[in-house]
Amino acid sequence: MTINHANPRLTLRQSLGRTHMMISLTAVCMAGLFLTITALLALRLYADHNLKLVARAISYTTEAAVVFDDKDAAKDALETITSREDIASASILLPDGQVLASWRRDITTPWTSLEQQLARLILPGPVEQPIVRENKEIARVHLVGHGQYLLRFLLQTLMATLVCLLLSILGALYVARRMQRSITAPLKALTEVAYNVSRQRALKQRVPAANIAELHALGEDFNSLLDELEAWQAHQKRENASLLHQATHDPLTGLPNRALFEARLEQAIQAGHTRHERFALLYLDCDRFKQINDNLGHAIGDEVLITLARRVQHQLRPMDLVCRLGGDEFVVLLFPVHQGSEVQEVMMRIQQAMSTPVVLSDGRHLGVGISVGSALYPEQGETADALLQFADGAMYESKRQRREGAGDHKTTT
Repeated sequence: MTINHANPRLTLRQSLGRTHMMISLTAVCMAGLFLTITALLALRLYADHNLKLVARAISYTTEAAVVFDDKDAAKDALETITSREDIASASILLPDGQVLASWRRDITTPWTSLEQQLARLILPGPVEQPIVRENKEIARVHLVGHGQYLLRFLLQTLMATLVCLLLSILGALYVARRMQRSITAPLKALTEVAYNVSRQRALKQRVPAANIAELHALGEDFNSLLDELEAWQAHQKRENASLLHQATHDPLTGLPNRALFEARLEQAIQAGHTRHERFALLYLDCDRFKQINDNLGHAIGDEVLITLARRVQHQLRPMDLVCRLGGDEFVVLLFPVHQGSEVQEVMMRIQQAMSTPVVLSDGRHLGVGISVGSALYPEQGETADALLQFADGAMYESKRQRREGAGDHKTTT
């Protein structure tokens, strides 16, 4: 798999995390901006109202000083009122434009100039309040607001916004993880099952249920596909097993055929060579089988072969193998063999089993003889061909002796 380091792909979890983070930050910033603008408008209205109230208070307090042209009294009253308020400067102007009294806040900190700049930008303009006596304006109060509280408000707003941003980031991370887990966990489970199915052919695995409807439906569809694949795999196994059985077994007797026997014989030779173990090969042939087929028919011959196969199987050990090579020829693989007497004992049991007449389907009894020859590995052959030839020769020698015995018995009789 090629990875592009210049432009790496994001995981679904990373993409969801970034999305939640951007949404949270955008929401907090927009909310903070709207709240700040609203608060500034409210503060502007409050400042304007406060300046007007201060101007009225100054006009009432300094009316007498204006009437008697007492500059000191007017200045003292003006300073007393404005020093306790958020006022940058205040003055009392006479109708002819002369200044009766004025007051200005001193610049004591580097922030004062900044506060005044903010006041000029945001707060309402200067407020003027006439001083009236007997319905005649005798002077005018001129006030300019100060931005001390405005700067403090902006700093507090900034701190509150930063705190909200921090809390929003933490909340977004928590919510994102919860949401990511609810989305990515089912997808991760689906990915793991798909990986195991594609790499390990684990068709029995299933995707667990998910809380999200779409992901649950996707998992169910995938599980349905796995059900079909598992059923198809089971069908293929049955078909393959059936084909393998047909290819390696005789259709009449159900015994292993020549192909399977040759493979097992090679395995036995390899095992005998590696572990220095002995085994025996028996070659079986039904006596007068051609006469049975010619005189009684092939159906009777098939019954004889089936009975012969069943009786030979019953005389063998669990690890032994009997196969039909073709026609009336059978071969038995005895593995392992520790003593030669074991081979003779099996051959004797087979001969005794075949001494009982075969009961045909029509109820008739048919006596069937069998000739057996044996070959012992490695004494009588170390290859498959050598063992088969030796056992075949021994079988024909046994058949010849049986025929001569039967002839002598006839002559004596």
